[in-house]
Amino acid sequence: MRSLSPDEAELWARVASTIRPLSRDKFEIKPAGRLQEIVSTPRPAAPTPGSTPARPAPVPFDRKTLDGSWDKKLRGGTVEPDRVLDLHGMNLDRAWIAIDRTLEQAIARGDRVILLVTGHHRPGEPPVQRGKIRAAVHDWLAASRHSGRIAAVRGAHRRHGGGGSLYLILKR
Repeated sequence: MRSLSPDEAELWARVASTIRPLSRDKFEIKPAGRLQEIVSTPRPAAPTPGSTPARPAPVPFDRKTLDGSWDKKLRGGTVEPDRVLDLHGMNLDRAWIAIDRTLEQAIARGDRVILLVTGHHRPGEPPVQRGKIRAAVHDWLAASRHSGRIAAVRGAHRRHGGGGSLYLILKR
């Protein structure tokens, strides 16, 4: 992109001075030599008829709220899972298929709590050869075709595997 010649810059400055903003957003004028630069705060575009409105960013499952009694039961380990899925010994592809299949079956049966045994987090600098499934689970669940049916994901109580397991709480 080339810069404007002095004559073009002067002409542009005269044209720009006659322009009135269409939006009601606040703006400030910053002097830039002979030209003035108008900086405006961007306004989200209004949806056009027939277009789908932008979706808000999803709330991570571990941040979704449950009522106090649910969280108390989960922390105390008094919840008995309706279904248990142990991912030990699986590769990433098999684990993803198993999670998808288990969610489908649990939703069809009306189960409420799934215990997902992933294995403990393996500390260390990448590339960590173990713990890949554990690292991918939250992203998989968010991208899953069943994500709308998952109410929350919580770390499991020690009696259900502690840091190596997760509770998936499904919506009714």
